[in-house]
Amino acid sequence: MPNKFDVVVIGGGPAGYVCAIRAAQLGLKTACIEKWTGDKGKPQLGGTCLNVGCIPSKALLDSSHKFHEAEADFKQHGIEHSGVKLDVPAMIARKNKIVAKLCMGVESLFKANGVTLLHGMGKVLAGKQVELTRNDGSVETFDAENIVIATGSTPVEIPPTPLTDDIIVDSTGALEFQEVPERLGVIGAGVIGLELGSVWARVGSKVTVLEAQDAFLAAADQQVAKEALKIFKKQKLDIRMGARVVGSDVANGEVAVRYTTADSEEEQSVTFDKLIVAVGRRPYTEGLLEPGCGVNLDERGFIFVDEQCRTDVPGVFAIGDVVRGPMLAHKGSEEGVMVAELIKEKTAQVNYDLIPSVIYTHPEVAWVGQTEEEVKASGESYKVGTFPFAAIGRALAANDTDGIVKVIAHEETDRILGVHVVGPSAAEIVQQGVIAMEFGSSTEDLQLTMFAHPTLSEALHEAVLAVDGHAIHMPNRKPRGKK
Repeated sequence: MPNKFDVVVIGGGPAGYVCAIRAAQLGLKTACIEKWTGDKGKPQLGGTCLNVGCIPSKALLDSSHKFHEAEADFKQHGIEHSGVKLDVPAMIARKNKIVAKLCMGVESLFKANGVTLLHGMGKVLAGKQVELTRNDGSVETFDAENIVIATGSTPVEIPPTPLTDDIIVDSTGALEFQEVPERLGVIGAGVIGLELGSVWARVGSKVTVLEAQDAFLAAADQQVAKEALKIFKKQKLDIRMGARVVGSDVANGEVAVRYTTADSEEEQSVTFDKLIVAVGRRPYTEGLLEPGCGVNLDERGFIFVDEQCRTDVPGVFAIGDVVRGPMLAHKGSEEGVMVAELIKEKTAQVNYDLIPSVIYTHPEVAWVGQTEEEVKASGESYKVGTFPFAAIGRALAANDTDGIVKVIAHEETDRILGVHVVGPSAAEIVQQGVIAMEFGSSTEDLQLTMFAHPTLSEALHEAVLAVDGHAIHMPNRKPRGKK
């Protein structure tokens, strides 16, 4: 039957397309519905991450970092130049080219693995049926032995700062600036706000970040968060904590943002040429579920699922940003693989305790496992080791010495509980921690592991040595933790 599939995936982002590919690899007849339409009217895979999220933002982060290095750091390397000039439209065009190439790559993977791509809006009906509404308004219904919902998320908007076409934008609009704003405001000092603020600060914007919370990066280990805040302020990011935005006024090509602080209820105002609203994302479920289909939402609007992403309807799963847990592409992808294998009646489970988090500023901030605050609250005895990049030869050679590596371990078992990094290549260093922790490693395991010299990873080696007061390349302080 042409309209019957073993698996129908709704959404072609990193959760959905990975699930579809893995399901097809396992011999399941698979279709993937994607509503995103490219410039030529054809479906464009990759979802938020590939089109307006992870990939384009990293392209701009790398471009802006290279510009900043050329402008500010080359002289320290003995490289003289008469000045550098930034071509913003060319930088944006490069970003778009990368996105287009990767989107085409996902489509080619669908063809290679035999996934049927359906273009339009998907809707879950009762009886494990999926309704497809195409762009021309035509409607078709498909039967599915299994349905996987992977519709992702969308930026949160807030009433005090309604979006405009040009001045007040969300994270998507911030990727399309055609010139450097002289004064840039960012609402939200989370991952998205810090990354986008960093891009435009490096190329000349005066950036002010307004964050309602009093604690900077509240989800991160607070020792590392405080170190990161110190570095960002040194980079002239004006980060104002406890700043609660209450209104905005757009006039004469600029926006005045009004906010209050914990210290005073009296309104303060700051004026910007552009304002980025980056206060988080919410699950995208509009028009997705037919009443009576049996799939339920939780109190926060996420699709309710169990630990293996099953909804309340047998044979219907949901993965990625639309379900509980951190909104991270790699988390969604691994859920997609798990669900495909569960459908094939294989044993599969995502380890939700070891989801790495990364902020791609420069330096990067990354972590996995428990923070010191979480371990302390658990009542378990623990020990901590830290090591600064300033004492790492490779970091000095690269003129990239800001930051630290922090390792938390159980006092009695020596098992590694968390790895936290702010510094160069933090994401890659934390990934070494993920691998170690996945195999239940102790600090002794890494202490006895040979690390190449000179590398940035030596900071991790020294940090695990420091857990027991055995660091080699710095004087050891008395090991600290909770006995």
